[in-house]
Amino acid sequence: SSTRQGLFTMADDLEQQPQGWLSSWLPAWRPTSMSQLKNVEARILQCLQNKFLARYVSLPNQNKIWTVTVSPELRDRTPLVMVHGFGGGVGLWILNMDSLSARRTLHTFDLLGFGRSSRPTFPRDPEGAEDEFVTSIETWRETMGIPSMILLGHSLGGFLATSYSIKYPERVKHLILVDPWGFPLRPTDPSEIRAPPTWFKAVVSVLGRSNPLAVLRVAGPWGPGLVQRFRPDFKRKFADFFEDDTISEYIYHCNAQNPSGETAFKAMMESFGWARRPMLERIHLIRKDVPITMIYGANTWIDTSTGKKVKMQRPDSYVRDMEIEGASHHVYADQPHIFNSVVEEICDSV
Repeated sequence: SSTRQGLFTMADDLEQQPQGWLSSWLPAWRPTSMSQLKNVEARILQCLQNKFLARYVSLPNQNKIWTVTVSPELRDRTPLVMVHGFGGGVGLWILNMDSLSARRTLHTFDLLGFGRSSRPTFPRDPEGAEDEFVTSIETWRETMGIPSMILLGHSLGGFLATSYSIKYPERVKHLILVDPWGFPLRPTDPSEIRAPPTWFKAVVSVLGRSNPLAVLRVAGPWGPGLVQRFRPDFKRKFADFFEDDTISEYIYHCNAQNPSGETAFKAMMESFGWARRPMLERIHLIRKDVPITMIYGANTWIDTSTGKKVKMQRPDSYVRDMEIEGASHHVYADQPHIFNSVVEEICDSV
């Protein structure tokens, strides 16, 4: 069926099979399903003006990666591939997708373990979990037949895009890191540690050491309301497209499913703001001819001095860092027009 100029392929929803008595009881308690996620995402993608294709890409290991390709007909330029952050999915790029696909094909996908993609059991060690993500991205690229790409990652997606670029530099024409998570080493002086976002501190006070977003699943029918309470800013960010709670619903349904990628993230993190394997210790391993641009929100909780440190680590390589005024961690949604313009300029230079 078609929506505007978009073409959807009919795909089976990847409903999760409950395991154990608690898991079998929870689905009835939680007002969510992959079908509901599919429906709210469809409402978001209806906003696209450019031609797009939305479908599952099946990997050889039977996992499936939910993928949205915008302007698939523009094959003469290096495509842009965008990797979302923790708890996100393809729908959160809706403010950027038309603009960034005006002159080239844009691919975005739900990371393995997130959104509508398969939710396998990840290794429980940080290196194994990270490698599982990176391998899935490379297998996806290979299956898609993409020779090389401009690779953009936000937050956790920035961490994984960097890890990917270390392992597969020949596939990356330019690495764009948007408020990337997991770069700095954790300071030994507590006074140097930036405070995490208020919403996260509230969640931690309730759940302690559980999975980061377990509160959404435990809260059952109150879960959707918690998203609106903890993250009212998302409704404001997307107000030009949605006057209702569409985006809050999308975030809820993305994160109220089986916490596969969430559990992997927990294995990789240390106190949410820090990675157990900080990327600053490895950034020099990316091949010198891979250019890097780092984009931060001026009001973010992420340590923006990381950009300067990356420059020091790569003195013989192109590294540019910049801050966008009036933006916090979700730069792409806080200042979408400025963000899109910056990314378009980078892409046009490739």
